[in-house]
Amino acid sequence: MRDNSGRLWSLITSVLLGLTGLFLFFGGAQLLFLGGSWFYILAGCVMIGAAAAGFKNPKLAVRLYAGLLLVATIWSLFEVGFNIWGLEVRLLTLVGLGAWLLIPGVWRSGTNWLADKREVLGALAVSCLALIVSCFTSYSIDGTVPDDRMVAQGQPDPAADGVPDGDWSAYGRTMGGDRYSPLSQINRSNIGSLKRAWVTRTGDVQQEGEGTVAGPDQGHEFNLEVTPIKVGNTLYMCTPHSWVMAMDAATGKVKWKFDPHPAAADLAKNVYLACRGVTYYHVPDEIQTDCRDRIYSPVADVRMVALNAETGKTCEDFGDHGFISLREYLGHVPHGFHFITSPPLVAKNRLITGGWVFDNQANFEPSGAIRGFNATTGALEWAWDAGHNPETWKPGPDDVLTRDTPNAWGVYTADPALGLVYIPTGNSPPDNWGGTRRPFDDATSSSTIALDIETGERRWTYQTVHHDLWDMDIPSGPSMVELPGPNGETIPALVQSTKRGEFFVLDRRTGQPVPGYPVEERPVPTAGHAPDDHVSPTQPYPAAMPSLTPPDLKESDMWGATLLDQMICRIEYRQSAYEGQFTPPHVGQTTIVYPAFYGVVDWQGITIDPQRKIMLANASYLPFRIKLDHRQKLEGDGILPKWNGQGDEPAAKGDALSVSPDYGTPYIALTNPWLNPLQIPCKGPVWGTLSAIDLVTKKIIWQHPVGTTRDTGPFRTHNNLPLPTGMYNIGGNIVTKGGVVFMGATADDYLRAFDLATGKVLWSDRLPAGGQATPMSYEIGGKQYVLIAAGGHGGLGTRSGDYIIAYTLDGQQGTAAR
Repeated sequence: MRDNSGRLWSLITSVLLGLTGLFLFFGGAQLLFLGGSWFYILAGCVMIGAAAAGFKNPKLAVRLYAGLLLVATIWSLFEVGFNIWGLEVRLLTLVGLGAWLLIPGVWRSGTNWLADKREVLGALAVSCLALIVSCFTSYSIDGTVPDDRMVAQGQPDPAADGVPDGDWSAYGRTMGGDRYSPLSQINRSNIGSLKRAWVTRTGDVQQEGEGTVAGPDQGHEFNLEVTPIKVGNTLYMCTPHSWVMAMDAATGKVKWKFDPHPAAADLAKNVYLACRGVTYYHVPDEIQTDCRDRIYSPVADVRMVALNAETGKTCEDFGDHGFISLREYLGHVPHGFHFITSPPLVAKNRLITGGWVFDNQANFEPSGAIRGFNATTGALEWAWDAGHNPETWKPGPDDVLTRDTPNAWGVYTADPALGLVYIPTGNSPPDNWGGTRRPFDDATSSSTIALDIETGERRWTYQTVHHDLWDMDIPSGPSMVELPGPNGETIPALVQSTKRGEFFVLDRRTGQPVPGYPVEERPVPTAGHAPDDHVSPTQPYPAAMPSLTPPDLKESDMWGATLLDQMICRIEYRQSAYEGQFTPPHVGQTTIVYPAFYGVVDWQGITIDPQRKIMLANASYLPFRIKLDHRQKLEGDGILPKWNGQGDEPAAKGDALSVSPDYGTPYIALTNPWLNPLQIPCKGPVWGTLSAIDLVTKKIIWQHPVGTTRDTGPFRTHNNLPLPTGMYNIGGNIVTKGGVVFMGATADDYLRAFDLATGKVLWSDRLPAGGQATPMSYEIGGKQYVLIAAGGHGGLGTRSGDYIIAYTLDGQQGTAAR
């Protein structure tokens, strides 16, 4: 019986090792042919040899495998050093198979177990020692804010003028967008006592069919990305289905709720169901109105609503009984092609907004023009239209703003004292081919543009990417800060974050780089672009500011859950066009795009402590791949229907569901995050960081991985070991006078508090759903609160919900009624 059992174990082992060896051999041969690593074909050969030897010479089989494990350890250390994430993907599969060989019935050649197994035991000891040593390596930049900087106060912060310390009256607390709270009741010494004060559920939950993702811009993402504002004793917010709500700031009790009933046709077509925030405005006393304190909120069917902040009733003197249509002046707008996810900027009796235009569908899409409306009446005052002459004008009832111009979908910021609003622009669609872009498209895309708040006239433009073919649109307006000048003067500056992970520091009066913060034009790859397009030979790089842009990828950076899927990623790397950042999209060949359009820093923007002159940025790292292909291939087979822009866009079929159709151009585009067959990223950790940057010395003070893999398993499951890899994050951070940084955002469903001085985690709370939103902080009744929306994010795949959670130092846990 024992012999039969041993033969069965040995048979199972040989089959397992043989199949693994065959996979590695054939994949390794392909990789070697492509110019990649030799290790995988060697590993396959040894495993096949060991599997064969296991039937008649088990001692030789064990020795062959032990030798492979030693060679693998040496090779791994040569490739990645003592990098735990690099070593574990290379060694754990082999260590696991080696541990299997320790089973007494496997490949026995004598009666002494230790004599049979000593070679593989020794090899396992060496491999495990390397893994253990690598666990003590750090992926952080450690540093500390000096004590004198931590207590620095009295610095100018003009953006906060007129904003009570206890309020959070705009998306970024102020129109300057610094996301800094001057409250200090919650601080580094007492943060451990922070508890939930109340939990309110909005009642707006994900419906059937929402939250699915079928491609880069497909499906219906249900995203609770809102940052509520607080004015007086009331919180105001919006929900993914465009509800607007007012809540008691002390208890979370709903004061009023308004449902604008967006049209079903728009809800069915909009690929994102999200609302990041609302805007409060007090109409000046000299203007006649019965609705003086207002809340403006975008509606999913391309409308804007104005509500009485006290009652939640529509402001009847605004537009058509409280609503204005943002389809006006845009000509034909197919359902789902235009909507607004960000709060409007309201100042000087102007309501200023643009909106999101459906990426990568055509080169005849609706205009991306920015419009300024009378904030009291809703009448159009001006439109900034890059393609019109003059570019700032007031269209009449039958006029149409220039189609297909760059849009601006993120949160805008402003300096009311200068009378300027700062617009973060995107591309003229489509994103990845620019052969039909016009000079004014190229001149205004991927830029920070300063417009006069009252007149809409353009004052200056600063471009961060030239002829953008990578969807590096600027997703968030800049943050204001006062910086010391070279002669002791104070310079009104702004810091513009980018998806690239670069930070441009500009004089907000002129748009020129602040002295001491130069920008350089550096050469970038130019070969391989579409023959009917062109690329810029250089791109701008801030030369003095630290960068969060990741290093260019190498084959050895490829990752996976096992050695097998890692090999697939290495093969795909070798098959792809890639010469580093700004490799132009190729026709007929997959191109790696890294950093990619989900950002290093996305719509969350950055946080600036105006007192301590410290900038905080959370970053994500995930490569994408794109391939341009000739559209005739899919159109000829009827898979991709033809379309001339009339009516709604026709539905694609079968394999075309994940294709960006780019109607009106010679190409279609296939764009997806770079994941292997197990849905594991092909680029290994670290995937998410939080960094503190000194804006005066222009140095990184500290940088740490943020988030774990607890809620992100293979195949988009929510169960995993909480490995400290740093995680992808969507949503921003805030900082307080108390020296505490708060951030949700990560895919592991936590709200965390960090020490501003060191970046160390001081406190955390497990959220009931994904916290893909930017927190905020306020004071009511003598207590400081911190609040976050926890409702998940369809694109990131976190748990969905409808929770608004507030914390205070002595709060009692409770749930407010819906």
